[in-house]
Amino acid sequence: MSEPITVTGMVLAATPVGDYDKRMVILTRERGKITAFARGARKSTSPYLAIANPFVFGSFQLFEGRTAYTLSQANIREYFTELAAKQPGVYYGFYFLEIADYYGREGNRETDMLNLLYITMKALIRGRISNRLIRAIFEMRAMMINGEYPRLFECGICGRTEDLTFLSLEASGCICSNCRKQVKDGISVSTSALYALQYMVATPMEKIYTFTLKPEVEWEVTRWVKRYIDRYTDKRFKSLEILEVMDS
Repeated sequence: MSEPITVTGMVLAATPVGDYDKRMVILTRERGKITAFARGARKSTSPYLAIANPFVFGSFQLFEGRTAYTLSQANIREYFTELAAKQPGVYYGFYFLEIADYYGREGNRETDMLNLLYITMKALIRGRISNRLIRAIFEMRAMMINGEYPRLFECGICGRTEDLTFLSLEASGCICSNCRKQVKDGISVSTSALYALQYMVATPMEKIYTFTLKPEVEWEVTRWVKRYIDRYTDKRFKSLEILEVMDS
């Protein structure tokens, strides 16, 4: 048998396989999104019982196979068990794991997405800003990591950096008042909302969950980010169905 490898990552999903095993999807810093099997993880005496679960973050020692890995041992840094008591925070957490699964690819270095997941789970647990704002920030940064974020510092049509008073999905970001008539879906954006959107993509990651917004500005920001990610993702996320019921 080959020598084991050690990766740092977070468990995105864990599903039963056979009588006692679990199949884990792990987003790793070194090898991207991988599949690993935890043999006997569903037995009450298994050392993997608490490890083979969503949200678990740490170092995983794995044996590499042809198409998947086998878990050998793990050194867990965070279980994020506090999320289970957060309603509806835990469902936001599952949604963020789904987003990471959607964007994750095997073989990629996923340092940025892994860091984003970690600090986002911490933000959900702290509860200092609203879950809806956390969601918008996470969605924006996830798209940014994957090169799909909107142009927010210049007009998407003429490149002008002043008088950015509209947002457009068609133009993938801001448009100035002079270009408003060149798009069909332009909607006005307040100065405060535009600044918040710019802050989401420009500020260092460790500071993205350190601000709050007035309710009317938060509504403006979260509504537009939702429209944007709906346009640029082609999957219906299961956890969103629960969130939409809870937030309605």
